[in-house]
Amino acid sequence: MASFNKLKGYPRPQMVRHNWTDLDGTWDFIFDDEDQGEKERWSEAFPRDNRQITVPFSYETVMSGIHDETRHDHVWYHRTVSINIIPEDHREILHLEGSDFHTKVFVNGDMVGEHDGGYTRFGFDITDNLGAGENDITIKVDDSPSLDQPRGKQRWKSENFACWYVQTTGIWKSVWMEEVPALHIEKLKITPSFAGKNVRIDYVVAGAEICSENSDFQTGRTVSADNETTSNDITIDTVISFDGKEVNRSSVKSDSGKCTDIISVSNSEHEQSALNLHPWTPEQPDLYDLTVILKRNGVPIDEVKSYFGLRDVAIADGKVLLNGAPIYQRLILDQGYWKESGLTPPSEEALVEDIDKIHQLGFNGLRKHMKIEDERFLYWCDVKGMLVWSEMPATFRFDDTAIEEFMGEWADAVNQNYNHPCIITWTPFNESWGIPDVKTCFAEQQFTEAVYHLTKSIDQMRPVIVNDGWEHTVSDLLTLHDYEEDGDAFEKRYRDKEKIVTNEIYHCKNKCAMADGYKYKGQPVIISEYGGIAFAGGGKDDWGYGNTVSSKEEFLKRFDRITSAIKNTPHIVGYCYTQVTDVQQEINGLMDMDRNFKVDPKKIYEINMK
Repeated sequence: MASFNKLKGYPRPQMVRHNWTDLDGTWDFIFDDEDQGEKERWSEAFPRDNRQITVPFSYETVMSGIHDETRHDHVWYHRTVSINIIPEDHREILHLEGSDFHTKVFVNGDMVGEHDGGYTRFGFDITDNLGAGENDITIKVDDSPSLDQPRGKQRWKSENFACWYVQTTGIWKSVWMEEVPALHIEKLKITPSFAGKNVRIDYVVAGAEICSENSDFQTGRTVSADNETTSNDITIDTVISFDGKEVNRSSVKSDSGKCTDIISVSNSEHEQSALNLHPWTPEQPDLYDLTVILKRNGVPIDEVKSYFGLRDVAIADGKVLLNGAPIYQRLILDQGYWKESGLTPPSEEALVEDIDKIHQLGFNGLRKHMKIEDERFLYWCDVKGMLVWSEMPATFRFDDTAIEEFMGEWADAVNQNYNHPCIITWTPFNESWGIPDVKTCFAEQQFTEAVYHLTKSIDQMRPVIVNDGWEHTVSDLLTLHDYEEDGDAFEKRYRDKEKIVTNEIYHCKNKCAMADGYKYKGQPVIISEYGGIAFAGGGKDDWGYGNTVSSKEEFLKRFDRITSAIKNTPHIVGYCYTQVTDVQQEINGLMDMDRNFKVDPKKIYEINMK
């Protein structure tokens, strides 16, 4: 493992700065059921009859301090922040990691920005609205039960039903501020290549327009008012190290605010040897450290810390390849819910606990279902070697509004999490949710193709699944959901691959593998949902897949038979069991919502690994 260690609690582990302020904690809070707050200017004078909430937990949760599961579509937050005098050449950025759904941010009464989308990070430069001393930050969030907005597993009815759970309204991820130079590194896009023994870094510098004002494009020299010129040389230095030892360093000029560098990670003394490379794998998740320094006229003005895993993902001969070698994916479905905090992890330690327990069960990866998780989770998956399928929360209607909301937020999610080596697959659609007639509807099919190509335009390496479970259009993997309980029946159904991929045999819920007009093209086949064995451990009998089992022995027997049937089918190259934990009314987890194992994890591990 490399020496990179993000700051404790820091919400953006792929680009770390030390000068930041954590705004999680106690905020003033009020429901605005009549939606009068903007008309009554609550941003200027927050109502006195407010209550308090613990951010980042949504008001529906116990940990918020409110725990009201009824719908309130308009909510307000307020707190004061003490600010020292901000240097003239610095800016203050307010970040929200996730706020569902339409968010407006006010500072000292003035609106500084607004954002649509519930799952991805956004931020605003609030410098010009701040003053030295106490400052008011007020946030209004509007949500709704609309089926047009990406909502994932959040219910749109007044009660939980089937596998949909209580809604999440308002702020549910961390809120924080950071002070940055006016000219600063805004984005790193890190693309490693194990085969090429290098890493490509695309840099975006914010504030570059400040340097280019009144400057001569050819000479790069700024012309002052009295016609004197001064040097305006912007460079980015990057240092790559591993285990505390420098591997390579490079410098590149940034004239327009964007530039690219390709840096070797191979020791020059052994240029043709792979012995000095440290590839990222689940078994040995080595990470290289990055230090990126922005300089103006040779003087450092900004520095960020990051990291990357040296790994390639490819597909060949019906298999998924990691660093050129086939990898069999033993995944588990992970919805990321907690008993007292809903979609929000109760702590960073809780994220680590889940990853460790998934490994303890013998899985080498997970499918993060219907959720863009806290980025600290992805950091720990990088560190601990946990493969991740990243999945977009679904809309549940197909119309122009849903298309617009989906496309924008999915592009944000892919860009936001692109750098994490743990992510091995993008999954924008699941089980035709939001595209209910994709089997036959040309418009819906074209939408899935558009999303596929959008994703590929951002990330040419990782596989993209469209549409996970059944009725695939264009897709890099053929993924099938099948909750068959009997192992022998499963083996019989999948014995003839050709009958499955040509739609001669339907599988789960009488669904077929391919949408009309599309043909199988040799993609790797993965059973990306199965099992879902309903087992309450002797307690309540609630919702799950298939017949509820009544004992640990019965559970293990069924798990063994169906898992072994999948592994005994040669053309299947991976599986994803449903699921890590129980979630509210759903009782098909290998753990309950308190993260207690229902059966001996060693026995699950043995079945997975045999």
